[in-house]
Amino acid sequence: MSLFTRSTPADYVAERTGRRTSNRRVSRDSAMRHSVVWACLHLRADLISTMPWNGFRQINGINVESNLPKFFAGPSDRVDFQEWMYNTQTDLDSAGNTVGLITARDGAGRASQIELFPEDELSIKMRGSKIIEYRVGGEVFKGDAIKNIWHERQFTRSGMQIGLSPIAHAALSLSTYLSAQEFAADWFAGGGVPTAHLKNEGKTLNPEESQVVKSRFKASVSTGDVFVSGKDWTYSKIAATASESAFIESMESTGPEVCRFLGVPADMVDVSTGSGRKSLTYANITQRNLQLLIINLNPPIRRRENTFSRELLPSPRVVKANRGALLEMDLKSRYEAHKIAIDSRWLAPSEVRQIEDREPFTPAQIAEFSTLFSSKQSPAKEASA
Repeated sequence: MSLFTRSTPADYVAERTGRRTSNRRVSRDSAMRHSVVWACLHLRADLISTMPWNGFRQINGINVESNLPKFFAGPSDRVDFQEWMYNTQTDLDSAGNTVGLITARDGAGRASQIELFPEDELSIKMRGSKIIEYRVGGEVFKGDAIKNIWHERQFTRSGMQIGLSPIAHAALSLSTYLSAQEFAADWFAGGGVPTAHLKNEGKTLNPEESQVVKSRFKASVSTGDVFVSGKDWTYSKIAATASESAFIESMESTGPEVCRFLGVPADMVDVSTGSGRKSLTYANITQRNLQLLIINLNPPIRRRENTFSRELLPSPRVVKANRGALLEMDLKSRYEAHKIAIDSRWLAPSEVRQIEDREPFTPAQIAEFSTLFSSKQSPAKEASA
């Protein structure tokens, strides 16, 4: 009988070994044991948390760069801004919410420091569609105290002030994987030894004798002890059949599903999409990262930009993440883009050098260009043009 005719791999282990493994509820902690879950959350949080952030003041519809508020230098006494962003993005992507306590405010009353709550210790109570209480461990925040709570949401639904958890919605796929993982551990740890043949070459055993030998053998094997027999006994270990080993397919099949729940292309975390599916190819790294940025990362980044701008800065000031940082990994493509910008008079050479963290051309450098490339227009003349 195939593994998949049973309700879970745990049922299969129970049938084969006479003991049932636990069928635990899938939590964020247990889900992180799935390598694909870990990789997806790590990739998204890593990329978003390491993006540079810039402040702007909107003047006549144009964003003029300005200083960032103190929050972006040190949002917490415990962690810096990058780590704070990593923690909050992991919470948003796995639980749909990130919650903290506002411990300091600026002169205008806006949050300048936020200490995050452990997501696993947090509970939220609602009445209708309104949040009336936050509870963290034994500490309760309700009434006016809720004004000191920082709460970002992701994956919301109409009429709800709480984000939905992708881990909870992926529980069926994850429970299949975790149950199969548990099955594998039991199988190879000794309790789930594959079917074997213990044969006496010297005589034929009656049912009572067979049962006694079988009981003695199982008692020794289940505890890892030594089984002692005479010269007439032979033990043949029979490998698991393909249907009995189908738990491997069960573990592999959850990878693409988890990627879809967590918003990461499967190939970005080394998950096979199957031989029957069309593979994607990209001309360069920039194109691959651009696809990831536009489809998967840009929406959560835009929501966080709006939240920070609305809650942490006075209007008309805004903050924006520098998405270009994700696309700077391909040196050739970046330099080609700079050349196009200069040739089309969109950027001056001095601006490009500033982008690349280089000082303006010195008189000696301009003279060298004029000497080596006398047939071409010098950088100084190009800049003036």
